[in-house]
Amino acid sequence: MNMSKYFGWKVKLGIFLIFLSALLYVANYLIFHDLHGVFFYIGIDTAFLPIEILFVVLVIENAISSREKKQMMEKMNMVIGVFFSEVGTDLLGAITKFDPDTEHIKDDLLISNVWSEKDFKNARKTIKQFDYTLNINGDSESIEFLINAKKFLVNRRKFLLALLENPNLLEHETFTELLWAVFHLMEELENRDNISKLPKSDYNHLSGDVVRIYSFLILEWLQYMEHLMNNYPYLFSLAIRTNPFDPQSQVEISE
Repeated sequence: MNMSKYFGWKVKLGIFLIFLSALLYVANYLIFHDLHGVFFYIGIDTAFLPIEILFVVLVIENAISSREKKQMMEKMNMVIGVFFSEVGTDLLGAITKFDPDTEHIKDDLLISNVWSEKDFKNARKTIKQFDYTLNINGDSESIEFLINAKKFLVNRRKFLLALLENPNLLEHETFTELLWAVFHLMEELENRDNISKLPKSDYNHLSGDVVRIYSFLILEWLQYMEHLMNNYPYLFSLAIRTNPFDPQSQVEISE
């Protein structure tokens, strides 16, 4: 039986290094004929071993982990950026029109290029404590929104599925919850043949599904905007000019 296939390269390397170390100690004895000295240095090396392990585990491994985490966060933010470009910003703008209390939180969401980390922190605090309500109650505008949302989300099903399959998002629990909320609304809408003729209780149910998305979406949008501010000023500039909470926003730059 070939046992080599049961050993990984790390095990083989470990065995080789132990053998090499023993060989060097034997060579040292054969050259200097000082068995006491050989055992003395073995004792010194063994005593120093815990410090070496401490250095490797706490210093080097921590540095590697920090670098890997930074790279993972960068990839994750890239994915979130694509989400807002393809889905998030348009969806947020469409939902905002049905929020009767937008005026109460608008000032906390009118992000500008002079915002600081403290401003984002205060905005998140306000948003987390806010009780959302949406006027999706079966009127013509609500029905039009639900029909358009159904088409919009179904057309982007493959894109959203690809996001869920991205391993970089496993560490981002709130964004994953946002995606599941979006998928849930899409499935709810898909399973209704005639959205324009639903009972009021059903419109209230769908309104609750949209509120769930809305609450997650605003928080993720704030975090994404802060990321752009800190890392990509040119993307941050465009994001400010397309702010769905700013009725005066315009993409064109005027003097």
